Amino acid sequence: MNIASQDNATRGANSYSFDEFLEKRASLDWYRDEPFLQKAVKKFTAAQYEAIDETLKTFSPTVSTKWNSLAERIARPEVRPYMLHYDAFNHRIDRIVRPFETLELEKGIFGEGLFSSKIHPWESFVKRMLIHQLGEAGVTCPLTCTHGLVALLEQFPNEDIPELQEILEHTKEGIHGEFAIGAQFMTEIQGGSDLPANVLEAVPEGAYYRLYGNKFFCSAAHADYSVVTAKITGTNKVSTFIVPSWLPGDKEKEKRNGYEINRIKWKLGTAELPTAEIQYNGALAYPIGPKDKGIAVAVGIVLTLSRLEIGIACAGFMLRAAREANLYGDFRTVFGKKVKDYPLSASKLKKIENAAQRTTAGAFKIYDLFLKLEKPLHPGIHSDQPLEIRKRLFNLRELVLLQKICATNEGAEILREAISVFAGHGVMEEFSSLPRIFRDVVVNEQWEGPRNLLLTQIYRDLQRVADWYPPEEFVAHVLEGASETTIRSFANQLAELMEKPVLGEVSEASIEAAAAWDLFCDSFFKAYQQVALADME
Repeated sequence: MNIASQDNATRGANSYSFDEFLEKRASLDWYRDEPFLQKAVKKFTAAQYEAIDETLKTFSPTVSTKWNSLAERIARPEVRPYMLHYDAFNHRIDRIVRPFETLELEKGIFGEGLFSSKIHPWESFVKRMLIHQLGEAGVTCPLTCTHGLVALLEQFPNEDIPELQEILEHTKEGIHGEFAIGAQFMTEIQGGSDLPANVLEAVPEGAYYRLYGNKFFCSAAHADYSVVTAKITGTNKVSTFIVPSWLPGDKEKEKRNGYEINRIKWKLGTAELPTAEIQYNGALAYPIGPKDKGIAVAVGIVLTLSRLEIGIACAGFMLRAAREANLYGDFRTVFGKKVKDYPLSASKLKKIENAAQRTTAGAFKIYDLFLKLEKPLHPGIHSDQPLEIRKRLFNLRELVLLQKICATNEGAEILREAISVFAGHGVMEEFSSLPRIFRDVVVNEQWEGPRNLLLTQIYRDLQRVADWYPPEEFVAHVLEGASETTIRSFANQLAELMEKPVLGEVSEASIEAAAAWDLFCDSFFKAYQQVALADME
């Protein structure tokens, strides 16, 4: 080769490599390399700390490496779930086709038996927070729904329907090493979050029922069992049912239990999760809970746990965003300096880390209250407990709602900030998990009651209990540990807002009051998180 051709061969060559960053990111252990999470575990698990810490150190490498790799492969658009309505012999089977990686990840995660009586609640909690750092990955929504199904079955045992005990065993403890998956199908096209508008009909058949009609948003459509709301024939009250996807012996034949899956929806996020429209044509259903309190049962137990889990997920999302943004900020050099060494970038990184730690501390503090209450899940607000217990239950109810709307709202902001640290590479789907998790946060903000609905619920709840739990006392209890100035300020704001037309007819005054209520809830919950963070110190 002559000199000219040698020059041409090397001309324009660029030796820059991301390998150092990639190697460090791939070697991260999401528990061992997260000192703040370890600190929270130590604070809240008390006497069980050493055993739980050791278990998490064994568990975390699997999530951080093997399961993370599976989640990344599942996220590729060419392997998203699709429907196969018929087999080769013209039998209607409505098979949801999912990639092998999803099935492997699902088996691994559900195989942990996270809701089993054999696992400590705090161990389950932290394992789930680590799992959520994968994003949806086609498994975290089903995991959450299964938790709600288990809680519902435990709350309302019914010896007259032995199938319910079998379903509980299958979802909670597993049968022959196989853990069943739960789902919740409540939304209908005409009502959305307005469950009283349900028209799905439940026709009595002995101790059981047959369902007829349509459900419009059915996530985890591949589940083994689903919690379904419907109106019993001749009544105007919504009831709750458990519906098996297949009757005994029919799963292998791919013969569904009296329903068809019309289509899988195309969503902004949680794209690995099959969300479907379902048509019931006489599906066998098992009633559960009081027949005239289906909405209170569904919301007070199933949706409460889902909302609680969304807060845990947001903490996991933000922890991962902070970890990877900090790692990249320390690696990437632009204009002669590392990204982290520019004040504007440093301020973003500090904001991301503070939000992640504040949200994590808040999630731990709320879950601690959840575990300390003897029966934390209730269909509605009850008045038959001692006053102090009622107040603590009410605190939990409102904190779960506040966490759901505030953590998802801030989560989208923090994920967007973390993406910006990566600049152009931040939006490259193969370069970073953050765009995918950002979309998942946006979807989580809409699931289980969108922001406006839950803001309305919180306001109405405070109105309903004002005679035995004044707003000022509620603020003082929730913000216990904050400065007197902070408590007084929020108490005064809340008392003033309770006198304004937040839920009145649309007018300039009501619009202004509604906007003020929205801002108050965000700032109030951040103050709660700040107390939780200070407690950590």
